[in-house]
Formats: sequence, structure tokens, C-alpha cells
Amino acid sequence: MPDTNLTNSAIINAYIGRTPGSAALHREALGMLPSGIAHDSRWMKPHPLYVERGQGPLKWDVDGNRLVDLFGGHGSHLLGHCPPGVTEAVQAQIAKGSQFGAGHALEIEWTRLIQQMVPCAERVRFVASGTEATHMAVRLCRAFTGRKKILRFHRHYHGWHDVMAFGVDGHFDGTATPGVPDATAEGVVLLPPNDIDAVRALFENDPDIAAVILEPIGNTTGAVPIPGSFLHALRALTEAHGVLLIMDEVVTGFRLAPGGAQEARGIKADICTLAKVVAGGMPGGAVAGRKDLLDFLDFEVSAQKGREKIRHPGTYNANPVSATAGIETLKLIRDTDACGRANAAGDTMRKALNAVLAGENLPWAVYGEFSFFHIFTNPDGLDIDPENFDAFALPTAAFKADPRKSLGQKLYLGMVVNGVDAMGHRGGILSATHGSDVIGETAEAFRATIRALKEERELV
Repeated sequence: MPDTNLTNSAIINAYIGRTPGSAALHREALGMLPSGIAHDSRWMKPHPLYVERGQGPLKWDVDGNRLVDLFGGHGSHLLGHCPPGVTEAVQAQIAKGSQFGAGHALEIEWTRLIQQMVPCAERVRFVASGTEATHMAVRLCRAFTGRKKILRFHRHYHGWHDVMAFGVDGHFDGTATPGVPDATAEGVVLLPPNDIDAVRALFENDPDIAAVILEPIGNTTGAVPIPGSFLHALRALTEAHGVLLIMDEVVTGFRLAPGGAQEARGIKADICTLAKVVAGGMPGGAVAGRKDLLDFLDFEVSAQKGREKIRHPGTYNANPVSATAGIETLKLIRDTDACGRANAAGDTMRKALNAVLAGENLPWAVYGEFSFFHIFTNPDGLDIDPENFDAFALPTAAFKADPRKSLGQKLYLGMVVNGVDAMGHRGGILSATHGSDVIGETAEAFRATIRALKEERELV
């Protein structure tokens, strides 16, 4: 019987032919999960990829296809998949127990490592995810300042709770998304990124701004890059106006450098949010910051000051399995050159992919910093040289979404067909385990995909 899912695209048909096991699982999931997925980023036509295992820079899907992994566990796997010391420690801890309903020594060791590595970490509070971390950070800042509003920047992602549920891929006018009260949205001010004059004007005209939160190298870890000069100017403005600076280091923490973006950019936040790497790829996160801010969680200090304490339970806060993974991961980052190796891999990857673009005479560019890369598909047809591309020289408007939807779909699927799982069509994340061999494989997959896109006249 012919496959009725086949299309007139050789790229899509090759993906369908390569992934029958993923297709079967997705058909089953459609009857149980909304859109058949557990995370919005996994929505993909004709069906998402289902993965069975990972090791170092590689993973294997349920059909046995070997893939260079550039998704990196959403940024969690700085050390690659299943780093031996971390894996062994987690297995040993699971044998002891995964939930005690009590304190344990691991949470103290985990905290001490974070304090050693993160510049602003006078105190630490553990949570179960990055979304919970930004939720708590915002609440602490409003309580400390007595102010009601939070400044955010267009497209910067800080989780999915009500304060962060708009202004990421829509609703840039600040209107609420479904399920979010209008009153909640009114407590958020959205501004375009990199416009320090707009921030200054806001602070001068609205004394009710409690805090500003941002991804410190730009939204989606630099897709719209933030120069260090903007971050330093923002820090100066916040200090001048009594506004607290929240650096969302859920992805950048312990990745750009052992001390995250604060170390890499030379800026100390008032409070930062952590997840992903901090828990070694296991579920977990933390809020780290000034003692006087986190004192709003402290029973004794709150009683002494005669104020109501911020209540914060959480069944999986500092879960011992996540704590174990976090401890072993942070030790390896502290004691080895893991960050440097991942950053060097990112630089090598960007150069390799830009060489492919130049060789194919395609006016795109691959850009980014540290261990990240982003693909600029040049929707406005700018005259650019991929091997001499300066993303900081472009206005933020140049990084708009490419309206050619089928191009993004086929770019991603073509890379998978050629043995690479990137972060959709946007780019990818490197680990300390990505060596020259897999970077070379990725460059060849990129070349083959571009040629297939030309065949399908997607690049005309």
C-alpha cells in the first residue's frame, strides 16, 4: 500500500522514510497528549522525532538513526549526554532514595558550589524548574521594592507563568494571552531590546518598576544579540533608579563560563535564575542573589522585621537525585576546561558553517557567541558576506522571523535526514564533547541540506 503521507518534497519524504518508528509513536500520542507532544518546541510536521538514547555529542532515535545532537537538552548538557561521573553518581543516589520529605546533606554541598561560582549568590533557594525560578525572582523583587511592575524585553523567554506568558512570539503590545488576567499583564512593561534610551525614559517616568529581567546575551541565547555595552549601561541605570536587575541564567548559567554571564560579562546581578546545567540535566533550578532579597523567604528574619514571609513549599525543591547530578556537574565545570571546550566548539562550528554558505554562494550567515550558533536566513535580502558577518552591526529588526515557513521546516528536516538534530531551523548548542569530527559531519549535512533546498527551489 502506498504511503499516503508522501508529499511532493523529496526532503519531507526522506524524513518520513527514515523515521517510521517516530511516526508510529506520534500517531499513538495524538490520542492522549495535546498535539501529541509534551513541549511546544517539539511540534513538527509531518511528525516530531522520538529519541531513545544519547551519549556525548550524539543521540539515536527510535529507528536507530545516529544523530549529531545540537539541541543539547535545551541547553542542559554542557558535558554532553550521560557524562560518566554524573551518571554513576545519579545511579548510586537513586538506589538510596529519590524523595525523603526532609533535608539532606546534598543540598548544602550543592548550595556551596553555587555560591563559589555565581557572583551574586549570597543566598540560594532551590526550585524545580526555570519557570519556577523566574516566578520566584519576580515575587521577591516586588516584595523587596514595594513596587508592582516588571520590565521585560521583546522575545526574551523566561518561562511560561502568567507574568512571562506574552511578548515572546506575539502580544508585543503587552496584551494578555489566553488564561492570563489583564491585571497581570498590566504589571509588565515590554520594550524592544538594546534600546537603552527607552529604558532610561521608562525609569525616569515610571517610579513603579521593581525589576528588569533579561536573557543576558539576547533572546534565545543571542538570536537577537545584546552587546556587553548595553548590559553595563542597564546595570548603571538600574542602580541609579533603585530597580533590581534579574539576570535569567537558566541557559547561560555555568555555560558561558563557570560563573555564567555574570562572569563572562563582568556584571553582578541583584538576583539570577538558574536551571538546566545547575541540575546536571535533571529537573531542578534555583534562585540565587542578595541576602536581603532572599530574606523574604526566611522565617526568622521576617519575624524580626515584623513582615509577612513569602511562602515557598515545593515537593521537588533540592531533590536528592537532582542535587547529586548538579553537584557532580558543577564540580566538573569548576575543575576542568569544559566551558572553554564548549565555547571553542561553538566558534569552530560557526566558522565551518559559514564556509559552507560561502562555498554555496548563499547570502545567509551563522552567528552567535560562546557555545551557541544561530542561522540568519536573511529574509530582507541584505548584501552580506557569511565569513565577515557582524550580527551586532545589524538593527534588531533585521532578526525578524523568516516568513518562508516551508523553508524553516525543510531546513530542519533536511538536517535530520543528513544525520543532525539541530534546534529546529534556528541553530544549535554545542557541548564540551563536540569535537572536530562531529562538527565536520554537521558542516557536510548543512551543505547537503542547502543543495536539497536549492533542488526544491526554496532558495530562489
